[in-house]
Amino acid sequence: MLTTALTTAERIALLGFSDIVKIRNRVLQMRDVIRLEGGEPFMGTPDFVKQAMKDALDAGQTRYAPSSGIPQLLDAIRDKLAAQNRIEATTDQIIVVSGGAHGLFCAFQTTVNPGDEVLFFSPYWTPIRDQVRYCGGVPVLVPWEERLTGLQARVTDRTRVLYVNSPSNPTGIVLTRDELASIARFAVEHNLIVIADEAYEDLIYDGEHVSLASLPGMFERTITVYTLSKSFAMTGWRIGYVVAGEPFMGALRKIVLNSINGVSTPTQFAALAAIRHGVDHLAEMRDEYRRRRDLMVAALNDAGFVVPSPAGAFYLFPDVRARLGNDSWRAMEQLLERTLIASVPGVVFGAEGEGHLRMSFSTSIETIERAVEALHKL
Repeated sequence: MLTTALTTAERIALLGFSDIVKIRNRVLQMRDVIRLEGGEPFMGTPDFVKQAMKDALDAGQTRYAPSSGIPQLLDAIRDKLAAQNRIEATTDQIIVVSGGAHGLFCAFQTTVNPGDEVLFFSPYWTPIRDQVRYCGGVPVLVPWEERLTGLQARVTDRTRVLYVNSPSNPTGIVLTRDELASIARFAVEHNLIVIADEAYEDLIYDGEHVSLASLPGMFERTITVYTLSKSFAMTGWRIGYVVAGEPFMGALRKIVLNSINGVSTPTQFAALAAIRHGVDHLAEMRDEYRRRRDLMVAALNDAGFVVPSPAGAFYLFPDVRARLGNDSWRAMEQLLERTLIASVPGVVFGAEGEGHLRMSFSTSIETIERAVEALHKL
């Protein structure tokens, strides 16, 4: 009998495998490396959040929950959105998802048809391009430096979705209220759907965080994605939430139901505690991040790199061309060889990132001090 080789679905070829994961795996095999390549909060999950999970388990909260989320958590999210984000949503307009990446996947699957163009700023968080392509969409990159004029220059009659990430990974850029108002007018003018990625909403050191969906005319055209991973050091818990009106929420419910059925029930009780009682934790966390940021910015600039102080998130994106050349992969290798500092090549985040490196200041203060000392010797 004639047989042919078994193959995967053709659409799998549209997905890449993270270069950051490859770098991490390599660094794990090395000794004495100063690890700034990561993207995870430096602190542990707050004790009160872990205790809420234990209490939920002891109370037998281990059965199926409603696929959209437990009512108590939906109520807490609604109240938080109104108070913090100035978004007036009902619980029917909120759905709990398995972290920010899952929320974004659901949002793109809900909105992007084959051939649709999706605008987003570059450098960008690496999975976004793959998520757009997996829908059959066409990524259209707008350099951050051209973020207002660049949108008008690149919109076409095939543009359907605009993805906005503020605070930004990898640049740390926080869009101002005026910039977001301009983006909102652009979206309304061209009748675009907006996917707002607000994963780093609580990590703001300068300025303010403004939710796009809170601006006039934007709630009805915006899908906003949140996660507890960065705010509460819950990366491994895999929980977040998405806010949207119809027709988007109906589609999101179908995708969540058919992808994960629902988020772990005891995890949702932990998230409830985080949202209800996390104000003091967030203030302390921001102070610690600001301290680390300021030490690293000063050391990098002293070492001959060009790095503005990021207004948000926990990444630095220095221009290293004057010291290490234009090739960011080679620059990463040189920095690792000379200082033992592990970083990520900027080109991984799009062609606009070439000549830069991404470094995270979300690590222990001892690691930051080692990095500062190593940079002084570069």
